[in-house]
Amino acid sequence: MNSSVERPVTVAVAGTHSTGKTTFIARLAHELRRDKITVAHVADLGETAMSLGLPLLDNHTWASTLWFITKGISSEIEAWNRADVVLIDRPVADAIGYYRAALAYRSEQPEPDRMTMLESLARHHSSNYDLMFRTTLDPTIPLGDNKERDSNARFRHLADLHVASVLDDLDLPHELLPVDGHDAALSHAIRFIDGYLSGVTGNS
Repeated sequence: MNSSVERPVTVAVAGTHSTGKTTFIARLAHELRRDKITVAHVADLGETAMSLGLPLLDNHTWASTLWFITKGISSEIEAWNRADVVLIDRPVADAIGYYRAALAYRSEQPEPDRMTMLESLARHHSSNYDLMFRTTLDPTIPLGDNKERDSNARFRHLADLHVASVLDDLDLPHELLPVDGHDAALSHAIRFIDGYLSGVTGNS
């Protein structure tokens, strides 16, 4: 018996908060399930981190960033065995973007060795993402008021800038997901996933 875990097609959505990531993932999951494709969803870890008392947003630390990355990697790998498609609300590089944003917000400098270690983890694991989108911030859309952590517009803007810079710095391919581009991105993602699954089926 082959006990190895074969990675399914994996789609990740990066970006600052209150930019439509969760809504887009929910729509994509609905369309895929309607086509009888099994889907696993790796959710944003923010609420779990909050319940554990970990520093978030402008209080992010090296340790909390490491937790987000390692917990995210574990959660994603656990999902590989459960579905044809894994949808990820925040790829691991997001955590580094938020950490950089927190340092900028506090006018602090990172420790180079620790930052290098975080970036190496994120870069290597991100090779498992087959398709990645990054939301773009529309500042005219207000912050969500249903979460305690969605309260600082300045930090939200910094996170948008730094998530984008991390994806570029780590050379992680991604496509933009503007607020008015969800329909087009949804169609593209479904075509991509269908093609991927057809290719896998054809090679089996």
